[in-house]
Amino acid sequence: MSYYYGGYRKGGPAGLALFLAALAGAIIGGLLVGIVIVNYYPASREAQPVPVIPGPAEEGAQAPRPDLADTTFSAAYAAQKVGSSVVKIATKQEALVYDFFSMPVVQEREGLGSGVIIDKSGYILTNNHVVEGVTEIAVVLVDGRQLPGSIVGTDPYTDLAVIKVEGADIPAAELGNSDSLVIGEPAIAIGNPYGFDHTVTAGVISAINRSVTIDASTGKALEGLIQTDAPINPGNSGGALVTSTGTVIGINTAIVAQAQGIGLAIPINSARAVANEIIQYGKVRRPYVGISRVTEIDRYLAARNRLPVDQGIYISSVVRGGPADRAGLSPGDIIIAVGGQSIAAAADLQKAVYKAAIGDTLEFTVVGTNRRERTVRVVLTEAPTGR
Repeated sequence: MSYYYGGYRKGGPAGLALFLAALAGAIIGGLLVGIVIVNYYPASREAQPVPVIPGPAEEGAQAPRPDLADTTFSAAYAAQKVGSSVVKIATKQEALVYDFFSMPVVQEREGLGSGVIIDKSGYILTNNHVVEGVTEIAVVLVDGRQLPGSIVGTDPYTDLAVIKVEGADIPAAELGNSDSLVIGEPAIAIGNPYGFDHTVTAGVISAINRSVTIDASTGKALEGLIQTDAPINPGNSGGALVTSTGTVIGINTAIVAQAQGIGLAIPINSARAVANEIIQYGKVRRPYVGISRVTEIDRYLAARNRLPVDQGIYISSVVRGGPADRAGLSPGDIIIAVGGQSIAAAADLQKAVYKAAIGDTLEFTVVGTNRRERTVRVVLTEAPTGR
């Protein structure tokens, strides 16, 4: 069996490799591709469509929060409550390989992952890397039923996907509120590691709001992740991270290689927003600025290159005809603020853009190659397909 690998760039945080936790004989590389400003997707923002999957505010009374002073905790309760809504996803994919005589041969590969039923009509949330490029999907429920699955839509930038099955009595999970998590509270991971069906592991919420930089040169990163020490292994991808009250608060997506007890999950509030976009539009609509490559500036880089500022984002290239290009941003410009907020890292730029909506105008404060400061107004458009 082979695994789906991603990775930190050399020189990234702690220099550690990151790999996504799915059995991925059917999965081959390239998780995050495209332009800058691709991975951050907020749980809520103005002008979004009416949710298909209700958010915490629409669910009525919230599930009771655990008493943090109470040492009693039952993983069995949480597992029984949500376990039937976590499914095994078996996939097949065709790959071109070469035999002993260097002749091309089409080989069928199998992969395994997990998913969470988020609606009783059969919508299932999972990771993009679980279903990317597959030709066949089989969904296995706890009761033993095996149903064919079809892809509703995928979003490689957040590593999320929605698939659908048809059938009666589809048990949907209760989705919680990932914004209310407390560091140290119990966490339960449910999935299918290495094909061992419906495995339950337990730990705690180790940290929140973690970021994983995939490519510093383009600002590609997964933002706002939940860190847990609940054991997560290949095959857990797409499975549920659950509170002690049995509500899903994350979609397990990755572990840090070369470490023990560092698992990462996509917060359910963000995942819910992505799922709603996919269900309604078949894709995630995003604001698009059209900056294709950037470099983060620090004091050392500024001194070595005699730059006019020691903090900001250096634009290496822009997309021809894109919003930034049309507004007058060009290679060599250094972004020091957006909307009056200082920009020190690519993640800052990501957040500034995704707090806005498609059609909004953002004011970029930049220092040009002439070393003079100016304001550039960029009208955000919807990201082209594939961006």
